[in-house]
Amino acid sequence: MEKRKILLVFYSLLFFGGIALYLAWNIAYGVWTDVGIYSVTIIMVLLGFFGMLLYSKEREEIEEED
Repeated sequence: MEKRKILLVFYSLLFFGGIALYLAWNIAYGVWTDVGIYSVTIIMVLLGFFGMLLYSKEREEIEEED
């Protein structure tokens, strides 16, 4: 498997893991307004989102733009 695809899978898991963590935490504890879980969720989701944006482009598309 190519390194870019592995990283894309990692960032996808980070993105969806952040959303799953937020939902699981709130279902388990019934607290929908918690600053602590917001901070962890935002970091995971944003890193996952921007990582997916960076690694979703194929290498040939990147080289053609230069």
